[in-house]
Amino acid sequence: MAVYTQVSLQEAQALLRELNLGEVSNLRGIEGGIENTNYFVTTASGEYVLTLFERLSFEQLPFYLHLMKHLAHRGIPVPDPMANRQGDILHKVQQKPASVVTRLKGKSELAPGVEHCTQVGATLARMHLAGSDFNRSQPNLRGLEWWNETTPVIKPYLDPPQAALLQSEVAYQNHVAESSAYAALPRGPIHADLFRDNVMFDHDGTQPVLSGFFDFYFAGVDTWLFDLAVCLNDWCLDLASARADAERTSAFLAAYSAVRPFTAAERQLLPAMLRAGALRFWISRLWDFYLPREAAILKAHDPTHFERVLRERIANPNVL
Repeated sequence: MAVYTQVSLQEAQALLRELNLGEVSNLRGIEGGIENTNYFVTTASGEYVLTLFERLSFEQLPFYLHLMKHLAHRGIPVPDPMANRQGDILHKVQQKPASVVTRLKGKSELAPGVEHCTQVGATLARMHLAGSDFNRSQPNLRGLEWWNETTPVIKPYLDPPQAALLQSEVAYQNHVAESSAYAALPRGPIHADLFRDNVMFDHDGTQPVLSGFFDFYFAGVDTWLFDLAVCLNDWCLDLASARADAERTSAFLAAYSAVRPFTAAERQLLPAMLRAGALRFWISRLWDFYLPREAAILKAHDPTHFERVLRERIANPNVL
């Protein structure tokens, strides 16, 4: 999240009135992330998040918003998009597509332990099953096709060892995608960006309680295994060394598989998908680092982190 477009209190108030959510008492830009303009909004009726979409189009956004609505109605803890009197959940601010969703309670856990990973793993499996009957479809826009398109753009900025790694890994992932095992992987809507800062935890006494997943604006239809791999590459790693934490990894996988058992193809291809998850975020962070956009509030992520994750996943493929 970031602020590319300055939204005035009057503009926010006009939209919140249209949604019958009351008078705005506080409007605050959210720092962090890189894709959209986001504000916290407080009214007498509750706490909300106002998002202006800087890259996604009016045509693309119904998939994301209706997926969130679908999951919320299936009991998955996600932000619920607010509708106007006509039932529309996609709105417009300054000629840009916009949404207002409920704000989740709690805060993100940036140093997760086994219990956090257990809850995220189980909820991720529930989310995958809940989305299996979602009636809209859109590809993962940051998937293999995008990797192939973006690699030639960012490769000139890399030193020779980095360029060689990037080229070889993209070739490897194209090879995996052509295999029969990959074709057999279960698929459906995925979050595709479920990092530590996209999950909220509240507390019940001294125990953390997962209060929700948010920021679904990279979601798309892809393999559930890729979604799981993205999570393992963040929730279950020591960030300083990029090495897998065995206890957290085991807890995450056990909690997920207790809700939705893994298929044989998933067990076979998990190491490859862990590499794919690392590659995806290395490419996107390189792109954002070397080809940035201007924003009023913006912090670019370090691309070298996922280079280290990718090298580590190649060197140590055994997970299960």
